[in-house]
Amino acid sequence: MSREAEGLPRRYSKLEEALEIKSLRRIISAYINYSDAAEEDVRRYERSFRKLSREHKGLLSHLLQKFQRLRRCIAANSFFIMNMLQAFDPPFDMSQDIHLDGHGGTERLPNGHLCTQASHYTQDCSSYLKQPVLKRPEFSSCGGGCLQTPSKINNEKEISSESSCTLIMNVSTPDCNAKLVDESKDDAKFICKLDSPPRDSTPNGNITSVPNNWMETSLRSSVPLVDVDKVRCIIRNIVRDWAMEGQKERDQCYKPILEELNRLFPVRRKERPPSCLVPGAGLGRLALEISCLGFVSQGNEFSYYMMICSSFILNQTQAANQWTIFPWIHSNCNSLSDDDQCRPVSFPDIQPASAGITEGFSMCGGDFIEVYNDIDQEASWDAVATCFFLDTAHNIVEYIEVISKILKDGGVWINLGPLLYHFADAYGPEEEMSIEISLEDVKKVALQYGFEFEMEKSIETTYTANPRSMMQNHYYTAFWTMKKKPRK
Repeated sequence: MSREAEGLPRRYSKLEEALEIKSLRRIISAYINYSDAAEEDVRRYERSFRKLSREHKGLLSHLLQKFQRLRRCIAANSFFIMNMLQAFDPPFDMSQDIHLDGHGGTERLPNGHLCTQASHYTQDCSSYLKQPVLKRPEFSSCGGGCLQTPSKINNEKEISSESSCTLIMNVSTPDCNAKLVDESKDDAKFICKLDSPPRDSTPNGNITSVPNNWMETSLRSSVPLVDVDKVRCIIRNIVRDWAMEGQKERDQCYKPILEELNRLFPVRRKERPPSCLVPGAGLGRLALEISCLGFVSQGNEFSYYMMICSSFILNQTQAANQWTIFPWIHSNCNSLSDDDQCRPVSFPDIQPASAGITEGFSMCGGDFIEVYNDIDQEASWDAVATCFFLDTAHNIVEYIEVISKILKDGGVWINLGPLLYHFADAYGPEEEMSIEISLEDVKKVALQYGFEFEMEKSIETTYTANPRSMMQNHYYTAFWTMKKKPRK
């Protein structure tokens, strides 16, 4: 009998472990090298300025002050990023010296194995902005299927090597002890609670930005510009999910979903709350708001860029508006003024621990299909809420199939989003599967998987938009509620 059949942790190879560490280092490197890439942009602006004639320089002499102002904004963004990374607890030893030989083998790997699974391709929000698609795997340790179903969720959930997730964040009520706990590196168990003071904090509550050893190792890595673009995307997503400036966009995208849940579940008993899964949860705000409505809410996210940031905001925030960033400095296009481009944005607009969450709120990292397409997840959820998620699929039919499978009979699927298929323009040496169907076909497929329409309409919205930009990209999203018909 296999170790899995006996209920024992699966052990993965040194090669799999090495690939995980290499992928995660690349993501950490992108965060760490954010400031260098941004500084190079400013230097490019300065080089262009120096090419001007003397007369034209005189007309635009104020740009020299703007360039220095941009540097101060970059430093503020970097301060947040380094604090965030300092609080991140990697799921294994990132400082170990790992080399992959030309045949995919390993050199100088430590003895033993970690109970984590090899990387799978992941994609984050950059596709909504039509940026190039990353072609190599990011870190994502999901594939088995031992997520606890909603009825089994506890305040502290231990994740063993059999789990679908290497990192899961359980956000407890404010009176609970709150700390990201590394229970056992050998067994890869992690517990993430809410509300502990950050490590090595300064008197004002901010974490010191002195890098850990594993951060220094990542710092030595070269960083493709597409990876840095993902970091800039995260900065814009912070505004969307956690800043007052993003409230209008949240009202457009999240409020209709919350109102539908409130309408469909008018009675929510504290002793037995309904459950709701939020695939593609991003930085976690929608999942948290659903929890505050009285649901056992779980967010699922497959981008480790997102997971690192959401973990920090949900678990390390000491007060509302604790942090300040400058999210709009990376584009000089369509700005009304320099002051507008360099305006600060404070976040989070609420303190997550004091938001009134329902016990059992959690965030799970991993590919949606691999985590939830498991027999233990069948008929486990009362509701599934998808927002700007369906078009992240390689195969949208598979998404719909799994959503149907995990819903209870009579359960509801609430969706809001466009069909800007993430892999439609994913050109590369290895062709990516991308099933791109019309909205009409999406609805036909849903009906074949046992859904019936309760409500449908179109909602106009933006996505991580600068509300003061001269250019605004608007989506006319499909918004619907479907109910899963009882099986005959």
